[in-house]
Amino acid sequence: MTDSIRNQLAQVRAEVGKAVVGQDEAVEGVLVALLSGGHVLLEGVPGTAKTLLVRTLSQALNLDTKRVQFTPDLMPGDVTGSLVYDNRTGEFDFREGPVFTNLLLADEINRTPPKTQSSLLEAMEERQVSADGVTRPLPEPFMVAATMNPIEFEGTYSLPEAQLDRFLMKLVLDLPPRDAEFEVLRRHAAGFSPRNLNTAGVQAVIDREEILQAQQASQQVQTTPEILAYMVDLARATRQSPSVRMGVSPRGATMLLRAAKALAYLHGYPAVTPDHVQHLVQPVWRHRIALEPEAELEGVSADSVLASIMQQVQVPV
Repeated sequence: MTDSIRNQLAQVRAEVGKAVVGQDEAVEGVLVALLSGGHVLLEGVPGTAKTLLVRTLSQALNLDTKRVQFTPDLMPGDVTGSLVYDNRTGEFDFREGPVFTNLLLADEINRTPPKTQSSLLEAMEERQVSADGVTRPLPEPFMVAATMNPIEFEGTYSLPEAQLDRFLMKLVLDLPPRDAEFEVLRRHAAGFSPRNLNTAGVQAVIDREEILQAQQASQQVQTTPEILAYMVDLARATRQSPSVRMGVSPRGATMLLRAAKALAYLHGYPAVTPDHVQHLVQPVWRHRIALEPEAELEGVSADSVLASIMQQVQVPV
């Protein structure tokens, strides 16, 4: 059964590839986040297929999906739901917001003020929404896939650190290489429309129950004490780096563990290897460390700091 579901997940990647070109790493990252029960943040300049990737993935996964376009005037209740007065009964009823879904596409999340961004905190962490003293559980699986423009773009707000910490991974979608960009234009010339995924022939290849089974199976992947110690040493090294003001917390280390298990499962490994850990250090931790102002002025990036740390920390044999 496990091998069958793993093959279906491989087919999901193939289905997404029918519509999205040149973003294989991002597709894998979103699947790892889904298997880990985590959320993913997709950062890139406009036009790098962030929204298209999530829309295509939702169609291949056959999950209930809702999209929220984050704007400066969006209110928290527009996301989580709100109490609405019913004239017939004379009582207030709770009207569910779009967060009550399996896959929430939070489009351009950093174009709305922090107050509205923070409305997702409980949903992302506790998988529930509280209103008027009543707690309402969200459906399973539940994942937030949020897109954002680089922070230096006009009209963007910084995400609060508590909000960033709720995301398992931050994936950076770069502009595609020339051959991938040519393929994008070739497909459009042949009639592909990103507004209608049927033109790409994207099919649903897995369902909700199979995804839940895959989530359970992925977290049963084995780890050795040496691998756990390696992740601890990497996390502690971020706190000791002179370029880092705030290093990775113990929760950040546990998030790396969950993601590494999911990646190992996705590739058919019975146990986590150092390669799985190294492959995920940057996407899982790049948004969890804060650099010293002097380092930022010198052009140091979170990715370069993490790359340096991986070179310094001894890798288990």
